[in-house]
Amino acid sequence: MENTISQYKPFFTFLIKFLLFYVVFAFVYKMYLEKYDVEKNEVDCFTEVVAHQTKQFMLLFTDAAQSIKHSEEPSLKILFKEKYVARVIEGCNAISVMILFAAFIFAFSTQWKKTLLFIVFGVVLIHVLNVIRIALLSFALYYYPKYEELLHGTIFPLFIYGVVFILWILWVTKFSGYVKRTTTK
Repeated sequence: MENTISQYKPFFTFLIKFLLFYVVFAFVYKMYLEKYDVEKNEVDCFTEVVAHQTKQFMLLFTDAAQSIKHSEEPSLKILFKEKYVARVIEGCNAISVMILFAAFIFAFSTQWKKTLLFIVFGVVLIHVLNVIRIALLSFALYYYPKYEELLHGTIFPLFIYGVVFILWILWVTKFSGYVKRTTTK
């Protein structure tokens, strides 16, 4: 039994660190969201920032982009050429993806400073790419509305999760020090 536990110690260490980080930060985020009343169509600050930055990014290419508060639900509308093309809801702000990303990085951490820097770098990159993703999706939905399900449900999520997966691979193989530590044992 003791040999089995020591054999799988790296896995159990990873699992405990991952779950601890994920549960704590998901709980903190949930508590943050509870400050907003969805019955009154209140939108959290992070989602508002994402919608505003999406509009700002779109304005780099056109002067016909807007983001306005939705009057009937807790979201913001993205308008392109005065046409309502997308809505930004809480799930669009990528915070849950950032928490998942950071939990994995933390679970494979060996050095605090390097881990914190990589998490900050990754979260900023995910945020920037998410804003670009929503802007590109908004443009695409204007020109190709019949492909909404494919664009919103497959292509654009694949993009953001693909980037997260690549960052995880880079972390484990190049930056965490985990590969070196386990291969020298």
